[in-house]
Amino acid sequence: MAEVLAIKPVPEGPVVSVFKDGVLRLALANPPANALSLAVMAALQAEFDRARDDTAVRVIILGASGKVFCAGHDLKEMTAHRADADRGRAFFEQTMAACSQLMQTIVRHPKPVIAEVDGLATAAGCQLVASCDLAIASNEATFCTPGVNIGLFCSTPMVALSRNVSRKQAMEMLLTGETIDATTAREFGLVNRVVPPEYLTQIVSKYAQTIASKSPLTLKIGKEAFYAQAEMGLAEAYEYAARVMVENMLARDAEEGIGAFIEKRKPEWKGE
Repeated sequence: MAEVLAIKPVPEGPVVSVFKDGVLRLALANPPANALSLAVMAALQAEFDRARDDTAVRVIILGASGKVFCAGHDLKEMTAHRADADRGRAFFEQTMAACSQLMQTIVRHPKPVIAEVDGLATAAGCQLVASCDLAIASNEATFCTPGVNIGLFCSTPMVALSRNVSRKQAMEMLLTGETIDATTAREFGLVNRVVPPEYLTQIVSKYAQTIASKSPLTLKIGKEAFYAQAEMGLAEAYEYAARVMVENMLARDAEEGIGAFIEKRKPEWKGE
């Protein structure tokens, strides 16, 4: 069994980071709300940035400690800046820019990111889940975009949400602000699977290890292509995907993988 390379105890910061067997596990650790304050978003951003070029990291799991996965932005922090001369405009812009950068970092990250959700994911917390490539939830997890209830439409969470679920389902969540359970979230397409809480970490880890066993180059190529083609028209998407396939076929890992399949042996990935 591989050695645990890095552990950051909760008192040292708002994000706990543990690396083992190719999987980097990040956990929000500022309960009870695990709110996305500027400090929390900066800590997450730093972890994702470090993992980008770390060849040892194959997969990233994003979870949380406590009963709430993430309650969204820190409204107390934001409200405190209403006393600023500009009524908080500069701070609000800084917060939204940091959030936008973080969410796009997850989507464009070369490593697959799996959300492990056990508890409430609300507003930007729901956005965080929707931004991940996969999401596994316990049957006690709940989701909502409740900004409309406090006079603040969840416009930025809407971007990620509307790219996961149908328009009418997204608008239902955005317009009503009501909470949906994990089963409904799965039906909507917001999460992949719903499992008992006692098996959540085990099942997420199995997903992560399965993905980590694949060629890291292939995962990088595939993830980038998936999100790129999703923004294109049909003909453009096929033209783009065909170019990607050709380049992928020329990669050493594809040559090795196909050879291993034909020879009925386990492939040895080089990441090139």
